[in-house]
Amino acid sequence: MIYNIAIDGPAGAGKSTIAKRVAKNLGFIYVDTGAMYRAMAVYFLDKGIDVKDEDAVSRDCDNVNIMIEYKDNLQQVILNGENITSRLRTEEVGNTASAVRKKLVELQKELAKKTSVVMDGRDIGSCVLKDAICKIYLTASVECRALRRMAELQEKGVDTSLEIIKADISDRDYRDMHRDVSPLVQAEDAVYLDSSDMGIEEVTDKIIS
Repeated sequence: MIYNIAIDGPAGAGKSTIAKRVAKNLGFIYVDTGAMYRAMAVYFLDKGIDVKDEDAVSRDCDNVNIMIEYKDNLQQVILNGENITSRLRTEEVGNTASAVRKKLVELQKELAKKTSVVMDGRDIGSCVLKDAICKIYLTASVECRALRRMAELQEKGVDTSLEIIKADISDRDYRDMHRDVSPLVQAEDAVYLDSSDMGIEEVTDKIIS
């Protein structure tokens, strides 16, 4: 049997952290959809193709094959047979990634047909994995998400204010919920899970249960 778990929710809700833990505990594959978007961006950047040129992107999409593999418990992203994991976090790749969504959704759906997966994002349960056996809408208050983000930044030595982070998160929420293509919504059959007052282990156990 193949089982798929979809975890959606706003930025800063802890989706990736929780999705990885759930996948590990269940022996499923965690599909980092963000890494897949970035891998597609790498392909078009290397080919010198303008991702704003929809016709050019459409013509070349079928030449792209992206796979998620794991080596020593670390995710590896393979683009047309080449491991490009180390290239995924550059600013140029990040700026290009959002324009290549359509092809990635097709690849994500195909992957979910072949193996049990946990995917997280904004539209996994509502669009990508509509038939997932378990759908979670994971969220937390803006205050809670801002505090988590501030702690992360402080660990990296970045000085910022809570109010600025809260404003950024609120703005991101609005844009995600009002974008034209696949806006962030709670799927009708998704379980609403507010993690504001929950620890990582508690949230993980709740989803598995």
